[in-house]
Amino acid sequence: MTSFSKIATKNKLTLGLVFPLEAYSGSVPKMENQEQLAKRAEELGFKALWFRDVPFNDPNFGDAGQLFDPWIYMTHIMNQTKEIALGSASIILPFRHPVHTAKSINSFQILSKERLILGVASGDRPIEYPAFNQQLENKSELFRDSFHYIKALQGDFPNYTSKFYGNTNGGIDLLPKYYKKTPMLVTGHSGQSLDWIAEHSDGWLYYPRDFKTLQLVMQQWIDSLFKMDNDWKPFMQSLYVDVTKDSKVKPTPIHLGFKSGTEYLNAHLKLLESYGVNHVILNLKYGSRPTKELIEEIGEKVIPHFS
Repeated sequence: MTSFSKIATKNKLTLGLVFPLEAYSGSVPKMENQEQLAKRAEELGFKALWFRDVPFNDPNFGDAGQLFDPWIYMTHIMNQTKEIALGSASIILPFRHPVHTAKSINSFQILSKERLILGVASGDRPIEYPAFNQQLENKSELFRDSFHYIKALQGDFPNYTSKFYGNTNGGIDLLPKYYKKTPMLVTGHSGQSLDWIAEHSDGWLYYPRDFKTLQLVMQQWIDSLFKMDNDWKPFMQSLYVDVTKDSKVKPTPIHLGFKSGTEYLNAHLKLLESYGVNHVILNLKYGSRPTKELIEEIGEKVIPHFS
């Protein structure tokens, strides 16, 4: 079974965690004890660990991710864990040359024994674009151009002409070779139509929404897949949670999620599963208890219902 099939199966929901594995105020986490928490998450049955691509700290945005470069930090956590899937959520394609991204994909897949799930995005922080000498108005085309270039580089001696990033003429080959397909998930819309995402991606990575909006979004996804003669590709989303010691506590809102006991958390996730959500990436940034306690609680009282 591949890492992708472990986290994404039709009519089934699985759970992952996104770094930083800690609660923190402001933009910048401490990044303490991450290795031990990652190991414990794997032991408890979480199916994936996810890594952000955040080049700069934008204080107005309020979240600098796990600070470290995602490829470097994924490799670090790869060496601390055994089999758990390692996902990017998400690599910002317009800010990285597709040749380097393709080489990183192949290298990581080989060294990790195929644990990579590749989320890709166009970037949601306009203030970063000038630092890369890129125009924000080009982000949709930059994303699409990079996406196709990366795909082309998976073949032997590729002959591909890119509008923004250069070209190969069939006389050079990208090494190391990794001939199996690396799953590529588009995050949000990344400036693309849903039909384009349904046709070209291996799944859709979206954001927390109320149930009414989620039902609408899921139907749009199903309709776009139907146009492409595909009855299913995975739908994944993030969710911010805080878990109380009392399992029966009712939910109260937090940013992009809620605080509750495990009874409501289980019920909420079961409803997401019934709507067709296949994987939920839990974010513990707003936790009110030590993160180790939260991971243990979710691992013991929630994971068994979604394993």
